[in-house]
Amino acid sequence: MLTDTKIPFRYIIKQIRFDIARVFLVSVFFQMLKYYFSSYLPPIPVQLPTILGSAISLILAFKINQSYDRWWEARKVWGAIVNDSRSLLIQAKGFMEEDRLISETPQEVLKRIGYRQIAWCYSLGQSLRGLDPVANLQQYISAEELTYLEGHKNKPLALLALHNQELKDLRQQGVFGAYEHVQLATMLVRLCDSMGMAERINSTVFPVTYRLFIHLFIYLFLIVLSLGLVETIGLTEIPILLALASTFFLLEKTAKYLQDPFRNRPTDTPVTVISRTIEINLKQLLDEKQVPKPVAAESFYLM
Repeated sequence: MLTDTKIPFRYIIKQIRFDIARVFLVSVFFQMLKYYFSSYLPPIPVQLPTILGSAISLILAFKINQSYDRWWEARKVWGAIVNDSRSLLIQAKGFMEEDRLISETPQEVLKRIGYRQIAWCYSLGQSLRGLDPVANLQQYISAEELTYLEGHKNKPLALLALHNQELKDLRQQGVFGAYEHVQLATMLVRLCDSMGMAERINSTVFPVTYRLFIHLFIYLFLIVLSLGLVETIGLTEIPILLALASTFFLLEKTAKYLQDPFRNRPTDTPVTVISRTIEINLKQLLDEKQVPKPVAAESFYLM
């Protein structure tokens, strides 16, 4: 996620450098045509690029709005994960009948549940980004649970299954009553719903033809505009065309990146930062002494 700090100019240019280079070549090409074959260039009425530019602006505005809706939905999903993760441990801590535990202390049970929930958050974030979903989980869950995860393709779902089995066992021991067990199970259902929504956003491809057509229409507009300007303002057409091209391509790239909020880019939903926040909150609820610090921004963005 981009922060409020100043975004480096090189990062902005890097996103559109190839498109700008193509537009520059087109502009130079028409300048050469004007110089050698000016009588053969067709007259371009000023209304034509105006109409095209207005139409493309409306389409880009619609695309940016739809892309931001996807990004904001992803952020709301992870906001719900933060709330439900806290609620899961708070309710487990409050509902527990400590005198019913036989071989373990309440702190050991709560720590296992809390650490497994931390592992689930990191695993889900890594999975959505296409990274290793079990990386660094050994510090949160046991070797037996890691072995259990190896047999499952969806690692976060397997962690929820471990949650569910432990709550069932504790219910059978009488540590949780029937009502309390239902409340905790409801938290797991909500976490599973949030996971499903995040996976849906991640797996639903924004229509490729829609993006491709917009890209082609921008080039068509710039070509027509270049033809119209080359006859009226000469070499001044090159910087003007490059400035307009930069505006359109930056808007198009912004929409493209927002529509995929889990692609491990600076514009992504900051799942690592959110997972660290959950880790800090849960460890403090467990009265842990060693609590990690929040993830620091990498210059101008959070991951």
